Amino acid sequence: MPTVPRLRSPLRGRLIICGDTPLAFRLADELSTRYLQDVTVIVSSKRRNHGPQITDLPRVRVHEAAELDDETFRAVHTESARAVALVGNSEVGNIHAALRVQELNPDIRLVIRMSNTALGNRIRTLFKDCAVLSDGAVAAPSFVAAALGDLPPSHVRVAGRTLYVAHRSDRVRNVVCGLADTRRSDGAPRLLPVDQERANLVLAVADGTSRTSLAGPPVNRRPVTTLTRNLRLILSRRLLQVAMALLVLIVVGSTALSIGDRHGFTYSLYLVLLDIAGAANPDPQLSGPAKVTQVIITLASLALVPAITAAVVDTLVRARLAGPLEQLRDPINGHVVVVGLGEVGLRVVSQLHDLGVQVVCVEANEDAVGVPLARRLGLPIVFGDATRGETLRTAWVGTCRAVVTVTSDDITNLEAGLNARALRDNVRVVLRLFDDDLAARVHRNFKIPVSRSVSFLAAPAFAAAMMERQVIGTIPVGRSVMLIADMPIGASSELDGRPLREANLPGEARVLALGRRGRPRFDWDLQNGYLLIPGDRLVVLATRSGIGHLRARTIGTPEPPSTSPR
Repeated sequence: MPTVPRLRSPLRGRLIICGDTPLAFRLADELSTRYLQDVTVIVSSKRRNHGPQITDLPRVRVHEAAELDDETFRAVHTESARAVALVGNSEVGNIHAALRVQELNPDIRLVIRMSNTALGNRIRTLFKDCAVLSDGAVAAPSFVAAALGDLPPSHVRVAGRTLYVAHRSDRVRNVVCGLADTRRSDGAPRLLPVDQERANLVLAVADGTSRTSLAGPPVNRRPVTTLTRNLRLILSRRLLQVAMALLVLIVVGSTALSIGDRHGFTYSLYLVLLDIAGAANPDPQLSGPAKVTQVIITLASLALVPAITAAVVDTLVRARLAGPLEQLRDPINGHVVVVGLGEVGLRVVSQLHDLGVQVVCVEANEDAVGVPLARRLGLPIVFGDATRGETLRTAWVGTCRAVVTVTSDDITNLEAGLNARALRDNVRVVLRLFDDDLAARVHRNFKIPVSRSVSFLAAPAFAAAMMERQVIGTIPVGRSVMLIADMPIGASSELDGRPLREANLPGEARVLALGRRGRPRFDWDLQNGYLLIPGDRLVVLATRSGIGHLRARTIGTPEPPSTSPR
């Protein structure tokens, strides 16, 4: 990132992190080792959770405190600190602590972790200098890209929409702007050309339309395969084995009865069906072998009726729990199976759906936060234990393109991934693992190359926010990288009171969306004549140099120091 003026100059004091979560550990490591900053971390205990790992980090001082009260913040000198990150698991606790910090130091920069981004956009307006981030929202694009492999276009989630890169020749809809012209003879792309029509790469809004690169191979519609897979969907493997064994026994018994008693097969089948219905009628005139056959058939029929009842009940229960599971009765392939509809899973599902990828969800809890979203999108949900093969077979893991396991439990994620590999040895598996050492050993021993930690993926964004850099996404173009940033308009800045069109820098920066002061939503239909005011926010697409130049124009001019004699 280029050097630009900051909100407060010179920078003062240490950076403070509140929490002993995995994100707190990653964030402290990022700030101390990459940015070479002095960090103070407030934990409840140095011996619990991630306290021991945080204590071993260089340039990090650990302060133990049972509560985040005024006394605790005074003890770590919050009044002279530069920024505070509140990354605990309790969102209410993070907000409460932020209010305490602001009372002690009104000019401090706050970085708050919140999963509810809609509430976060409103909370940030309560503070003078605040960034609200969701670790799940930051990490979700990486899981999506890993699930789709090398095929997906570059994409990023911005202000409630998914943006992706496409070729203009694909006749995409909802184009936001021209991204680059890559047809130059020297091979270097011309980024953000002034003439938008010359850009062969464009940035567009994903609207759920399926695209060839993401749709996967065509669905197999062969009747025999369809019948076999539908039977596997209706019956579990054990029930199917029991039912087939009993049916074979009944057919063999009917044949033996017709041969041994010299009746025709039709008459023998008639007697057998009566026996199955519970109307067995002892006949002393039958021969010994016929009597034995009749007894065996009667006992088999007693077992067959409960087996059929269990199959029917099992099917009804699955249908009741799955909602739109009817979509899975026909064989499907080329889809992505997402295991876990928590904070991360709901965002992965949302982005895959925006990109036109068929998704099947697997969730053990009907009250998970992502279930309402999946139902609203009309996605099939298989409720059940993802560590069981029957659950994964119901989601057609055997024909999917990837399995993404993003539950909050490492063991569940690992077992579901290994079971998916057992059903299909070449399926792409993306695991969410908190433990780095476990992830490395899984990669080495089970040959599962894709394993990711939400805290590892989110920590750089939180660190950038603490260092007052509001980069929220990146888009690679050839050997160049385009950045998407959220920039507030400062009072007395160069753009204060200027038309919106003046924020565009040809070849360097272009405004994508405008967040007006006091409004929670962003405007995508830009009015170039709109006059910018302090508190407005710009979502911009820019080069590395463009980010620095535009940021310098949005930062307010600090008041000159007093020169009067003392």
